[in-house]
Amino acid sequence: MQKRKLGNSGLEVSEIGLGCMGMSFSYGQPKDRQEMIALMRAAVEKGVTFFDTAEVYGPHTNEDLVGEALEPFRGKVVIATKFGFDLDPAGGAKWRGLNSRPDHIKRVAEASLKRLRVDAIDLFYQHRVDPDVPIEDVAGAVKDLIQQGKVKHFGLSEAGVQTIRRAHAVQTVTALQSEYSLWWRRPEEGTLAVLEELGIGLVPYSPLGKGFLTGAMTDKTQFGSDDFRRTIPRFQPEALKANQALVDLLREIAARKKASPAQIALAWLLAQKPWIVPIPGTTKLHRLDENIGAMVVDLTLDDLRDIETAASKIKVQGERYTEALEKMTGL
Repeated sequence: MQKRKLGNSGLEVSEIGLGCMGMSFSYGQPKDRQEMIALMRAAVEKGVTFFDTAEVYGPHTNEDLVGEALEPFRGKVVIATKFGFDLDPAGGAKWRGLNSRPDHIKRVAEASLKRLRVDAIDLFYQHRVDPDVPIEDVAGAVKDLIQQGKVKHFGLSEAGVQTIRRAHAVQTVTALQSEYSLWWRRPEEGTLAVLEELGIGLVPYSPLGKGFLTGAMTDKTQFGSDDFRRTIPRFQPEALKANQALVDLLREIAARKKASPAQIALAWLLAQKPWIVPIPGTTKLHRLDENIGAMVVDLTLDDLRDIETAASKIKVQGERYTEALEKMTGL
């Protein structure tokens, strides 16, 4: 598998990573533990070296799952995790809000190290910008952890350009994780330029639009009560129906390139910048193979121009999050 470096940091990872959240959080009931461990280990065998999790996924259960699955490959894979939520000490999947106080960050790091079964966290993201804690304090706390050898690289998630600049001035930011795909292109409005200027990599989450860009959904798709897409405006029937135009475009290009819509969506991302590394999530081996296959899809300048021209005429319907969730971003 091809490798990419996340900006100027020197952190080298597989060209496509694996988002692990859906294995135990957000998209219905947690999947069978042994099957997910087997899936992650198969991903390593296929060349994937970049795995993404977070304290809040579960909470804690996803980190624990990833830790067990990847323990045999310690030192051969890069595991990214995140801090920044105030979890309910009573347990359960609820959180009480954001919390990026330095003392809290350091406690989360210690707990994540144990769950991930590693000596140092490869990439430690602030999950969401905390308006109550100066980003300089956050960066300073992670800098301390890096100096102590407990963290190797610092990252931000869903942060605005000024936050990125301020954090980077205190501690080098290796990567920004933000949603980016053909149906959410906000990073193009200034963020990509700043990342390029500062030498920071971009890790797009939901590069397949939370499954929509695979072409597997229609306006008749039903989401379970424990699937958080059920509450998102963009996944309501009328929006799903209106947004099929984007999937139709991907299908058209896919037929020309003998690929799948998902592969075209991922190949488009890879073609944007050489320091972009998407992390599509999956719980199925055939989808893992499909996603990895995107790396061999060669989109020419003409292909990219055709996609851009057609996509510019499509107005994606529906907000990407509920209002409450959107307020948690720093954009």
